[in-house]
Amino acid sequence: MNTNAALMNEDGVLPAEDLPGDFAIWIFILAEMLVFGVMFIVYAFARAHQLEVFNASQLTLNRGLGTLNTIILITSSYFVVRSVAAIKVNDARQSARWLLGAMALGAMFIVVKLWEFNEKFSAGITLETNDFYMYYLTLTSFHLMHVLMGMIILGCIVFKLRNGDYTAAEHFGVETGASFWHMVDLLWIILFPLVYIIH
Repeated sequence: MNTNAALMNEDGVLPAEDLPGDFAIWIFILAEMLVFGVMFIVYAFARAHQLEVFNASQLTLNRGLGTLNTIILITSSYFVVRSVAAIKVNDARQSARWLLGAMALGAMFIVVKLWEFNEKFSAGITLETNDFYMYYLTLTSFHLMHVLMGMIILGCIVFKLRNGDYTAAEHFGVETGASFWHMVDLLWIILFPLVYIIH
């Protein structure tokens, strides 16, 4: 018997797969993606009108540190995936450990980003230096706040995991936090080439 045929509803349509975590987080994620999307578009328009300034200023960014932060966040997302997999087999302790690892990587991301900011501020660069630096500092700072928010969310989930609040049968909270963290990672994957690499 065809498995898909067995799953079809009376209208002959396969039911939609449920989104992981709380539906409300997906509304929030959509709203955040729209905000960042508008900012990315505004950045692209500003860049098109000041190409030489943007290209010259972009060359002063530390691509090595930007690449390191990309690797850090991608790895942290893998840790979060492992955490969700662990709670699905009722291993709350292992799930918490993976999230602690993701939080440690989030802290590393913040340290690297603050190091970058310090380099720029020490060189006398501010939001008022030119439009490129205004967008660079604004976009990356806004993203940094989301990393901090994500770490707080993951920390709350770890606390609840250790209290036995999540199980294989009830782990929406873990999936909700994981979804937010993956959004943070995705935004950086878009932001990094847009600001650091694309000429």
